[in-house]
Amino acid sequence: MSDHASPAIPARVLPELRDRNRKFWTAGADGRLYITQCTQCSLWVSPPADDCPECGARLEARPVSGHGNVLTYTVNWQPFNPAVPVPYVIAIIELEEQRDLRLAANIVDCEPDSVYSGMPVEVRLERQHAGDEVAYVPVFVPISA
Repeated sequence: MSDHASPAIPARVLPELRDRNRKFWTAGADGRLYITQCTQCSLWVSPPADDCPECGARLEARPVSGHGNVLTYTVNWQPFNPAVPVPYVIAIIELEEQRDLRLAANIVDCEPDSVYSGMPVEVRLERQHAGDEVAYVPVFVPISA
C-alpha cells in the first residue's frame, strides 16, 4: 500500500498509542481518515471507545470521507512550544458522516484570519513517528469553492 500522507511536522505531539486508539492513528497510509463505527447500529464514535455507547455492540474502524465543517476554532498566538510557529489554528471539525461527529485538529494551508465557523474543510494526513510506529495525524485544509 502506498503512503499518501504529507511529510511530518516535527512539533506535533502525539498520544501514547494503545489498542483502543491505534487504528485511528496508524491506518492513514492509504490517505483516508478512520473513525470507529458501531457494527450493529452504525453510530460513528469519536474518540475511539471499547464498545458502542448507544447499543453496546462492537466498534470497528472504518474510513470516512474526510469532509466536514469548522464548528468552532481559536487562533493560538502563545508560543508554548518553541518548535511550533505561531499563529496556528485549533478547530473543532464536525464531519459530514454524522451530526456531532467531531474532531479537534489544526487548520493548515491558510491564513488564520481566513478561518470561520461553517468553513468547509477536508482532511490531510501528516506522517509522524510515534515511538516505533508510524502515525498519521489528521489536519484539515479549506475546500476551495
